Amino acid sequence: MAVRIEEDVRIPMADGVELSARIWRPDDAGGDPVPAILEYIPYRKRDHTRARDETLHRWFAEHGYAGVRVDLRGSGESEGVLTDEYCQQELDDGYAVIEWLAEQEWCDGGVGMIGISWGGFNGLQIAAMQPPALKAVVTVCSTDDRYADDVHYMGGCLLGDNLSWASVMFAYNSMPPDPVLRGEHWRTLWHQRLEANEPWIIEWLEHQSRDEYWQHGSVCEDYSAIQCPVMAVSGWADGYTDAVFRMLRNLTVPRQGLVGPWSHKYPHQGVPGPAIAFQQETRRWWDQWLKGEDTGIMNEPMLRAWVQEAAEPATRYRHRPGRWVGEAEWPSPMVSRQTLYPARGNHLRDEPMAPDEAPFILQSPLSLGLFAGKWCSYAAGPDLPYDQREEDGGALVFETDPLEAPLELLGAPVLRLRFRVDRPVAQVAARLSDVAVDGKATRVTYGVLNLNHHAGHDQPRALVPGEDYEVRLELNDLGHRFTAGHRLRLSLSTSYWPLAWPSPEPVCLQVIGRGTSLDLPVRTPTELDAQVGFAAPDYAEPVRVVQERAPEHRWRVHRDLETSASELEVIMDEGAKAIEDVDLVMRDRTWESYRSVGDDFGSIEGEVIAHRSLRRDDWHVQTRTRTLLQADTEAFHVSAELDAWENGQRVFSRNWQRRIPRRCV
Repeated sequence: MAVRIEEDVRIPMADGVELSARIWRPDDAGGDPVPAILEYIPYRKRDHTRARDETLHRWFAEHGYAGVRVDLRGSGESEGVLTDEYCQQELDDGYAVIEWLAEQEWCDGGVGMIGISWGGFNGLQIAAMQPPALKAVVTVCSTDDRYADDVHYMGGCLLGDNLSWASVMFAYNSMPPDPVLRGEHWRTLWHQRLEANEPWIIEWLEHQSRDEYWQHGSVCEDYSAIQCPVMAVSGWADGYTDAVFRMLRNLTVPRQGLVGPWSHKYPHQGVPGPAIAFQQETRRWWDQWLKGEDTGIMNEPMLRAWVQEAAEPATRYRHRPGRWVGEAEWPSPMVSRQTLYPARGNHLRDEPMAPDEAPFILQSPLSLGLFAGKWCSYAAGPDLPYDQREEDGGALVFETDPLEAPLELLGAPVLRLRFRVDRPVAQVAARLSDVAVDGKATRVTYGVLNLNHHAGHDQPRALVPGEDYEVRLELNDLGHRFTAGHRLRLSLSTSYWPLAWPSPEPVCLQVIGRGTSLDLPVRTPTELDAQVGFAAPDYAEPVRVVQERAPEHRWRVHRDLETSASELEVIMDEGAKAIEDVDLVMRDRTWESYRSVGDDFGSIEGEVIAHRSLRRDDWHVQTRTRTLLQADTEAFHVSAELDAWENGQRVFSRNWQRRIPRRCV
């Protein structure tokens, strides 16, 4: 089908600001209107997502839809400024965009929303506002809960990715629109952005527990507000897998869940593989809900998931062995709970310990966590967890005997922990590993919990040293099949840095065996499994991108045995990419460092430096952002810098210094 592409369509908002859209639509849509599929994100359609957008939206246009990519207010070529994630202005703008699309002569009045990460979030959030023209949503790698299950906090613990992600947006928000599309007005828009740019980490650190700030945009506050069908998609290596299972459980609209082995990527570009023909799968969804055709998709399992087989631990995989399975509903009656208990000799047994058994004692080294990988893998480097034997020396470990038969798990393991501590602020990390016959340990799921949130994430309170507490820690959902002869290992630690920011002081944790248990979601295979399968990806990549400078992606652990200094260094250098159809060279480089010294909890710091540049002929802009996060027992300390250059001359510079008190974190 012939496709017409409009590079810069301006969509007016009520306050006079214009958002910029790139639109792919069938050439004859003016006379034969089609539904529109909207992706609404801040990641610069002109350059950063250009190649990826072509694999999705052009394909939609070739198959009878209008693909629409809109830059949020203050990003790309859209006017205004972007002040935070998912603010009400963003959602109101998105509602207005949907109304505008439905009124176009080439649109039949029906709109769907698709998005990964940010676009998956706001697709759900705008659906909860119930715009009449929005008929269905495909949400990929997103969440229904901005506090409990996002890049900022996990189990009430501050994530290291909070700093990393804030720094990414600090850099994005410093970039200008393209003068080719905005003329001389580009410079005015750029300086508006530079003046308005704030390190978002300051705001995020001000909200350390579940308050109104995080409740805004969390559709779990009222699932019933979503009245259109939802397809929820993620991958086991992604940070947002759990949301798929929660939405299947709690939404009441027609819904489907899809979980593959992938990282934070669309499934047609999914790594680890196997990637799938995701465009074709979403077309069946759109045909069902936007065109009213019975495609049979709703007769298929509610949940389709890739159950992974045992694999040697590796920090990156091209492919994860496994198989597709299907569940007609979720929660599934085919998943039962098996309970295991800690026992002397570091065992996991079927019987609980005696009441008079002495507690297990644990105080992990601060460096435990250097091999944990990234909270959310982007498959852009060796960012998956390493062999867990590197971490287990500083952990409290419990292990089953070799399994007599395969054990298949699907869902969330639950740790019930009875404990006491010697400090008022403490955390625990729990890891579940598949231990092979040769002893190699592959992490299959994990969870972290701020123990000060034992009464709820909205009720942090200091712990009383020596007092007994009980908590429930739900580990991330998993789909994994343990091989006969392998062992299942539970590892507990009092630190997991830099994945999670440590407590203010070293903590001695006593685990009370009587009252501590691990519930496993044991799955029985069904005949539905044979019905699940997907074709291999099949799409064109029409945008030519030339790699002028090679990328570099590295994770390095540095240890100084004389000073006891430890550092995780992360290099994410995308090199220089020439996008030929817009005659633009893009350069992105980010360097991250997470440091500590021995067991000095006051030595913890994270630092991110990001360089961004765009150039064309005699036009060249560059920005540099730096964010440093440190902490003492009382407060977090943020130092940040932003500098911008036009054609080699510095045109903007600003520094920030902030102190944010710690509140049971």
